[in-house]
Amino acid sequence: MEVLVTGATGFVGSRLIPELIAAGHSVTAMVRDPSTYDPSEGVDVVKGDLLDPPTLDGDFDDIEAAFYLVHSLSAGSDFADRDRRAARNFAETASAAGVDRVIYLGGLGETGEGLSEHLRSRREVESYLAEGDYALTTLRAAIIIGSESASFRMVRQLSRRLPVMITPKWVQTECQPIAIDDVVAYLVGVLDVPETAGETYEIGGPEVLTYGQMLRRTAEQLGRHPLIVPVPVLSPQLSVYWVDLVTDVPKHVAHPLIYGLKNPVVVTDDRIRDLVPIELTPFDEAVRTAIVE
Repeated sequence: MEVLVTGATGFVGSRLIPELIAAGHSVTAMVRDPSTYDPSEGVDVVKGDLLDPPTLDGDFDDIEAAFYLVHSLSAGSDFADRDRRAARNFAETASAAGVDRVIYLGGLGETGEGLSEHLRSRREVESYLAEGDYALTTLRAAIIIGSESASFRMVRQLSRRLPVMITPKWVQTECQPIAIDDVVAYLVGVLDVPETAGETYEIGGPEVLTYGQMLRRTAEQLGRHPLIVPVPVLSPQLSVYWVDLVTDVPKHVAHPLIYGLKNPVVVTDDRIRDLVPIELTPFDEAVRTAIVE
């Protein structure tokens, strides 16, 4: 299958491309600056910026399926607006080129007014992509465990650097983290299952954990045993300042993620397990792998 990957240089995209090639697909990577990109063998490269529609001319020609892995969180406070514009431009261009399928990796979590700006933006992107003239497959994931995951970097660095953590109520929020290898396996797998076209699926690892449990078990893999003390008076805003002091995750990335910790992100529909059966990686194993990468 002729496949285009947007977000090819990112955390997920860079790991997805070699697996698509291994599965027998012909892969084209869209990047904003080809001169800085070192593609895997056999990968075609096209220049394109989803915020600049004229640069997309010809990028989708002869493409059967396209992966949307773009996220503007690292761009700063206007990330939601940038994500909206990028999604609209992608949908219009892919539709005009006759792309058959689009696969989007979005955010897991409940719907409604209580969503954080980050999770709300993920859902908005999904809605814009759904307007295209192709079959959209959406995979919704919570925290992805991997060395380059911003969310996991926060967990790892907090676990490593603090002997005592005074945490707000979000430490008791439930989450269903998933290993990056499992995310990639699902992304590749849906291409070979026609029934997944036009559907939305939730993906998660084999365990539901609170953020407190994630911190403790990550710390154990690092040989540490921090004391985690939840208190009801520490506001999310104070948590943001605290994370800024302890981790090296940029503020414009960390802040939206922290505000999203109030929302449970747990799989409630596991239909994909039957359609794309994979052996899910245990949390502790995923953490060990991420730590040594």
